Amino acid sequence: MNKTPLWTRMAAAIELWGNRLPAPVILFMALWLLVVVFSALAVWLGWQSQHPVSGALIEPRSLLSESGVVWLLDSAVTNFTQFAPVGPVLVVMLGLGLAERSGLLGQWLRQAMQYLPGVGLTLGVVLLGILSSLAFDAGYVVVIPLSAVLFQLAGRSPLAGIAASFAAVSGGYSANLLVGPVDAILAGISTESARILTPDTEVSMVANYYFMVVSTLMLTLLISFVLHRWVEPLLQTQTPADEPDVTEGDSLAALLAAGLMLLLLAGLLLMAVPEQGILRGSGSFLQSPFMHNISLLVGLLFGLAGWCYGRLSGRYRNSRVIVSDMEDTFRALAPYLVLMFFAAQFVAAFGWSQMGLLVAVEGASLLQALQLPMVLTVVLLIVLTAGINLLLGSASAKWTLLAPVLVPMLMLTGIAPEVSQAAYRIGDSSTNIITPLMPYFPLVLALVQKYRSDAGVGTLMAMMMPFSLMMLAGWTLLLGTWLLLGWPLGPAA
Repeated sequence: MNKTPLWTRMAAAIELWGNRLPAPVILFMALWLLVVVFSALAVWLGWQSQHPVSGALIEPRSLLSESGVVWLLDSAVTNFTQFAPVGPVLVVMLGLGLAERSGLLGQWLRQAMQYLPGVGLTLGVVLLGILSSLAFDAGYVVVIPLSAVLFQLAGRSPLAGIAASFAAVSGGYSANLLVGPVDAILAGISTESARILTPDTEVSMVANYYFMVVSTLMLTLLISFVLHRWVEPLLQTQTPADEPDVTEGDSLAALLAAGLMLLLLAGLLLMAVPEQGILRGSGSFLQSPFMHNISLLVGLLFGLAGWCYGRLSGRYRNSRVIVSDMEDTFRALAPYLVLMFFAAQFVAAFGWSQMGLLVAVEGASLLQALQLPMVLTVVLLIVLTAGINLLLGSASAKWTLLAPVLVPMLMLTGIAPEVSQAAYRIGDSSTNIITPLMPYFPLVLALVQKYRSDAGVGTLMAMMMPFSLMMLAGWTLLLGTWLLLGWPLGPAA
């Protein structure tokens, strides 16, 4: 009889099969090649369909035809440079990268965590873990190690601190109280996909903002409940290990930088909210220059705050260091840019060949024939995403893969892109913490082994499984209730 724990066997199987998948770049190259081949096949077979909105006849266009080859050559560069997820992310990350590399974001997290009241330790750790997605790596390298130390100092198992913060940082990755790079990336991909059906569609960065704010509060309570109810009682206090480095930075500089950021934000709002404001424009606030350029403004605010902290703390004594930190930020984005180049070619080819529109129309016809309630369709999308996330961890890569088919297909059944995007975010985040293929899973496992030397992949997966299942169920229930009540997901939804 096999005595290996079930979670260990599952983890080994997922790791074995997941490692056989090609890198995301190769995957998009293969998908692009499939579009080229199938577009020619669709033309040869005479596949046609009728546009359900305009009534026009939809016919595929072969990428192997003369016009198709010319289009491939003429559009390759602009497909990338005009790809919606590229520009806003670069702008936001230029500012956030400066704030992170100056030490500001890490210092904000350290200060907030060290001054949490004892009774609110769990809630505070979880909330800050969710908010840390603004700083990308800072959540993993600061919040999770510090959580282990804080729980240990409070007489609780350091593994409980790791479990709670890992669930928050990674499982709650899509939620936040602020608009960040995740919103820019997903909204850009959703916009490109929706334009396959309606060229003038635009999905705003704040399209899911209301829902994600409530999700942040719900997940904070849910993760804390799961920790206290199921996970922490099963964890035994281990022999203390060397504590992570919690050396303080410049607290006064961090406070002044936060003040500068809030002052600048207030000034921008004063120029955007009043009807006479120079950033208001002639229309509504949602259509104002402020909202249209929110990615630039977010990057600018964090960049200036990072510069302020760096100057006051002594890191930015000259401009060369500032420029070097911005260059390092873009160097770190190199894998993302390489991925986006090939993803852009796939999305553009999928749209130009009309294959995306044809698949969407046929898929919508199938969904309409099944007559599934909207909420059930959304639930199926969440489950599909959660399953795929076990093998393909990149949020942007998965959405770039799924959105060109799902977004227009669901639009034809009456489900807005904002709803599809919100459903995707739930499925994508909830299973992050139980797949060994998530890039930071080995890092967290190594931290667990500092406090429990015999821990393995199955140990961490078993510890995180209750969080994943409850987050998936609770978050799905929240979205279903939200849709049934007819509430808007965000100010631009």
